[in-house]
Amino acid sequence: MHRDIRLHGITDNHIEYFVYLAGAKVCEQYAFNISREDNDELRVFSYGNEFVIGRDGVRYSGNGGAFCEYMFGIDQPLADLAKGDVLNRLAMYGAFYEEKNGSLELTDRTDGEQSYEKIFFEGNAVCNYFFFVNTAWIKGTLKKQQKEILRIIGKTIKRSHAVGAEDDNTIIEQVFALLKDPRAQVFLFKLINRKHQEYRDFFSGLYYRNKKISDQDFSNLTAIADSYHIDRYQQERIRVDVMYKHPANRGIVDEYKNILIACNGKEEINKLEIARLNRLKTLSVRNKIPDALFYPLDEMLKKDIRITDLEEHACLSETRQILEGLFLHERQIENTIDHDDMVKLLHAKKHAAENRYHTFEEILLDASKVCDEKIRDGADVAILEDLSTIITYFDRYDSASSIINKLAFMENVKIPEDMIRSLLGSKREFDSLREGFFDELFITDLLANQYLGYYGRKKVGFLMKGLSRIEENRLTTSDLLAQLQEIDREERMFLLIREHIRDRVRNFYSRYTSKANQDTLKSEVTEELRHRKLLEGEIPDGLFREIIHTIRKEAVYLHSILPQIIAERNIALREDFLENSGLDRFYVEELEREYCELNCLDMAELDNIRKG
Repeated sequence: MHRDIRLHGITDNHIEYFVYLAGAKVCEQYAFNISREDNDELRVFSYGNEFVIGRDGVRYSGNGGAFCEYMFGIDQPLADLAKGDVLNRLAMYGAFYEEKNGSLELTDRTDGEQSYEKIFFEGNAVCNYFFFVNTAWIKGTLKKQQKEILRIIGKTIKRSHAVGAEDDNTIIEQVFALLKDPRAQVFLFKLINRKHQEYRDFFSGLYYRNKKISDQDFSNLTAIADSYHIDRYQQERIRVDVMYKHPANRGIVDEYKNILIACNGKEEINKLEIARLNRLKTLSVRNKIPDALFYPLDEMLKKDIRITDLEEHACLSETRQILEGLFLHERQIENTIDHDDMVKLLHAKKHAAENRYHTFEEILLDASKVCDEKIRDGADVAILEDLSTIITYFDRYDSASSIINKLAFMENVKIPEDMIRSLLGSKREFDSLREGFFDELFITDLLANQYLGYYGRKKVGFLMKGLSRIEENRLTTSDLLAQLQEIDREERMFLLIREHIRDRVRNFYSRYTSKANQDTLKSEVTEELRHRKLLEGEIPDGLFREIIHTIRKEAVYLHSILPQIIAERNIALREDFLENSGLDRFYVEELEREYCELNCLDMAELDNIRKG
């Protein structure tokens, strides 16, 4: 049986520490001291090992190392990223990565020191562990000890859920079980950045409430960061890590990651995999999953992936041809970009973005580099003006695409008036290239998207009509903004009331066909929402009737049509209902998922029907 000594304290700069001295006879040996002459340093030692917790950082010597939970989006080695069960980072003292042979090398130079800033920058932003062990079964030089310790505990520590849960007792028990020495001693040191912890916990509470951050909440969050002088990089990585761990986000992001890892392993990506990635991106927009969760994966895994089995390479070759003609040859003939070239480039950019052709960006980057070199060597500055024109149009495309897609697929999107003015300016610029080109780039395909819901379609329609009327001086930007905000308010009210009515119908009513029952239902829901301060005034009659009609269609689908679709694998019946019911496809798919879970059905069967 082992015993332990536990020490707890906090430094002047808000670094909280927990020290665990566990093992046989640990209580009988004086293994730590506190020196007040050295700024209240805490020194822990045992048979050639030492760990010192100081005012500004830590010092260490002997065997052992450091570990922490990986934060989503940090520079996680591809080897760890590819293993779905690797959760934690483990760094042994005296270890370095040998790039020539791609292996981890260990040395006898294990002593060192780290500032707290470096610890929480290179490791986890909130919680990091250090350790060393004392056991008669691990002997020899420090290099041999480190190699043996890594062999014994490395695999378990890198996969232990106890690290992320900060379950110190379980970590100690796991290490003891691996050492298999009844006389062993384990020394564990946990360091917590209290400032980062408070920021993380506050953001987590806000985000987990409804996956939204109000302006006031964000101001409070910023105030905490400013008061504790938390730099922007640490704020970003903390927020991204919290958002990734949300259960509704993690599944989609992990699937996205797994597809990219598989493609990276074989160094190619095909049309089916691109379709799956685009589908996940669409789901991420619908589920309010921030793009920030996908950027790190794209940056780590998109390189050197070859595109196979695709017919869309024409857009890349055309882009290369235009840019090479403009920038990569001697300018003996006037070859400035014209409207037709710009239309082709914008179509190519649109096609490349939809199909994840990262080569498109590489072609543009290569052109930019050659342009810089030519300007440096005395070439005509006109080529820089041409390139700037292209980049300006591309920036306008990215901005307009982002605004329109958010408006189409997300509720409660705050679009300020200056953003509408920006869209108006972009529309004029694109339409100047070719009449109706703005609609061609952003609207036509969007309106054909099966997953565009009723309110998204309504907002896009009002936006386009409003922009046209503003151009004709028949509407102001503030009036258009008010119209969009009214649609957004109606959408939020529709979703809120539909959810409450569904719950009441499911739990309290077996029939709701009569007007009397519906009036009673409306009164009860109104009273409940007012009591919870979610509603002011009355529920509009038209909106209430529409929700009742929607719930009836849901009931018909779940009780009559869906069982028939599954039994007969009737793809045509499902598509006919989706086309004629008016229900959002995303919402119908959620109803199908709930139906399968409730009836213990295999979702794979339904997925096959959906795929046709």
